[in-house]
Amino acid sequence: MSNINVDVLIIGAGPSGCVAASYLHNNGLKIKVVEKNNFPRFVIGESLLPRCMDHFEEVGLLDCLKKKGFEVKAGARFLRGEEVCNFDFSKKHTEGWNWTWQVPRADFDKTLTDELLNRGVDIAFEEEVIDVDFSDDGSSVTSIKNKDGEIYKVGAKFIIDSSGYGRVLPRLLDLEKPSELLNQSSIFAHVKDVKRPEGWEGTRITFDVLDTRLWFWVIPFSNGVTSIGFVGPTEFMESFKGTSSEKLTEMLKLSAYYRERFEDVDFLFKPVEITNYSKSVKQLYGKGYVLTGNSAEFLDPVFSSGVTFATESALMAAKLITKSLHNESVDWEVEYSDYIKSGVNVFSTYVKEWYTGNLQTLFFHRPENPEIKKQICAVLAGYVWDESNPFVKNHHRLVRTVAHIIDMEKQKSE
Repeated sequence: MSNINVDVLIIGAGPSGCVAASYLHNNGLKIKVVEKNNFPRFVIGESLLPRCMDHFEEVGLLDCLKKKGFEVKAGARFLRGEEVCNFDFSKKHTEGWNWTWQVPRADFDKTLTDELLNRGVDIAFEEEVIDVDFSDDGSSVTSIKNKDGEIYKVGAKFIIDSSGYGRVLPRLLDLEKPSELLNQSSIFAHVKDVKRPEGWEGTRITFDVLDTRLWFWVIPFSNGVTSIGFVGPTEFMESFKGTSSEKLTEMLKLSAYYRERFEDVDFLFKPVEITNYSKSVKQLYGKGYVLTGNSAEFLDPVFSSGVTFATESALMAAKLITKSLHNESVDWEVEYSDYIKSGVNVFSTYVKEWYTGNLQTLFFHRPENPEIKKQICAVLAGYVWDESNPFVKNHHRLVRTVAHIIDMEKQKSE
């Protein structure tokens, strides 16, 4: 197989790689996308946030997605025993999209790649990056093995690593570092939702909080399938014995609200288990490369931030690379690393404070404070770069402070 040269090599054809590819292609750059898997393929990350709709729209990928009729996600519901907290994305602090989708990622991702292939974007499936050699100027030569076992080389001026859980460059360049988040694990599957209630109750994405660190997700799709999964402390998850199907079947009994709906359901595939899933890296970019989405940071899934960070970082990376290749100055530390980290830090605070119980205190406190709820709702919608929102600007202390005030008031009234 002959060697080729491109402006930008993109590793990974998920939402992150597709958003980057679409932007770069729209701006006339020569690109190649290599993807290890064949599509359609299963992957987790099925609950989107309104913020990512901005990205799909900007790069011209929104219309092809709208045609697929995915389940509309207009908010989210959190349960804790008899307590209920509903978030409506139309009632949020930050201007922006009021809805998004709940998607089977196999269909969603293939829709994106099909659209790009139709536009003439070079996407190679079942091809694996096995080595990368960077020159002093940042240009690179990447060795790629195709599905026939043949190895060829791609020369590129820049590489975008959108490989997600594959984390290609973090592995090859020794960029991995431990996450500061708690050791949490997950088990999940898809089911044919034969007992799905009619209307809103049947389609609402819900998080059933079973303990401070243990929760159950229910994500209904428009095709009658529902994604279900548990997240909890690694040691707790490992206390369940047997096959993954036996473990998940036993765990379903923990949800009083959903036990009957999913009793005796058949799993459409062997339940997947992921241990200690949160990941981090030493840096988000280097000379000639940039990491996007889960290749860089993978946070806890409790607030569904994965795809939004993937598309936010991909679009920003593509814009900065375009500027750089047009000989415009780019400050990667400020314009990319600091920017992306600021959003990651906001969501990291919310994840950490969820598991301390402080954020749960805010969610389930009654009576609700409408203004605080609107500000938190904007964060949950993915608008974590809007510093006009106090719960973004002061995220590191505001959640904790408000929870402390609520606890003090509660103690006084007892």
